[in-house]
Amino acid sequence: MNFRTQVELPKKETEIRHSDRIMLFGSCFAENIGKLLSANKFRCDVNPFGILYNPLSVAEAIRQILSHTTYKESDLFCTAGGWHSFMHHSVFSAGSADECLSQINARLEKAFRELPQTDVLIITWGTAWVYSLKETGRVVGNCHKQPDRLFVRRLLSVDEIVGEYLPLIKEWRKTNDKLKILFTVSPIRHAKDGLHGNQISKSTLLLAIDALQRLCSGCHYFPSYEIMMDELRDYRFYADDMLHPSQVAVSYLWECFNESYFSTETKRIIKEWEEIRKGLNHKPFDAHSEAYRKFLTQIVLKINQLKEKFPYFELQKELEQCQAQLKI
Repeated sequence: MNFRTQVELPKKETEIRHSDRIMLFGSCFAENIGKLLSANKFRCDVNPFGILYNPLSVAEAIRQILSHTTYKESDLFCTAGGWHSFMHHSVFSAGSADECLSQINARLEKAFRELPQTDVLIITWGTAWVYSLKETGRVVGNCHKQPDRLFVRRLLSVDEIVGEYLPLIKEWRKTNDKLKILFTVSPIRHAKDGLHGNQISKSTLLLAIDALQRLCSGCHYFPSYEIMMDELRDYRFYADDMLHPSQVAVSYLWECFNESYFSTETKRIIKEWEEIRKGLNHKPFDAHSEAYRKFLTQIVLKINQLKEKFPYFELQKELEQCQAQLKI
């Protein structure tokens, strides 16, 4: 007897390799997957604007990178002694305009350099509800706890989302016609929209992705939302707020992601790196012993062998860690 509903995974539709350059945009789920990809030595640029939830803000972020935008003080606002950007997450906020601009523009420059080399674009949408500034009509990526009276809240339509992304994808593919795009819908429920409002929102996002898949080649969908709602429907798979996936759920979603997009060879590389990573995290009983020095020397040898096989692996930090321990 089978006591769960299993979601069919999109196997063999496309493949993600360690040699690929990956850029991720969107909600907390993009952050989670991005961290796991980076931890497993994939080359990732995760959320150059910080966490963004709605499709229009993600599209605007991509457009600004494509156009090599530079932020000025007039693009910021100051409140309660802090400087913020309505397009950026609060991780970019700072006590001075110069500091805020420095962080934003450095991150934009890095993303702009990565852009032409990007092989895989992963976009996670969280909600179809958006907030627009009454003064300008501009959709914001983050309200930064500003008063509700400054904004108009509305639900995006499927056509509006599709109409925003079709020319954007076409523009990006002018410089990279082999770009693969992977859409996901965040499994996190936006309770502040009301549970019915959340369902309407998620449905809008799913319909928009379905339309983009039909209209654009090279667009794919990973069913993170369906896995959470159907396979992991029990509350033991949720964090304490009963809205976000627990760490166990994130790990399971990562396993599903592996099965969907990683070849046998890629999984073998991940396993090989995992053995090195565990060695690096090992806490010795005696850090000065000859046995531990031999152990570290073996790790250095394995790192160099991995680097030789895969020159694009960024392993300098790990090598320096071992060498510093060997000098003790």
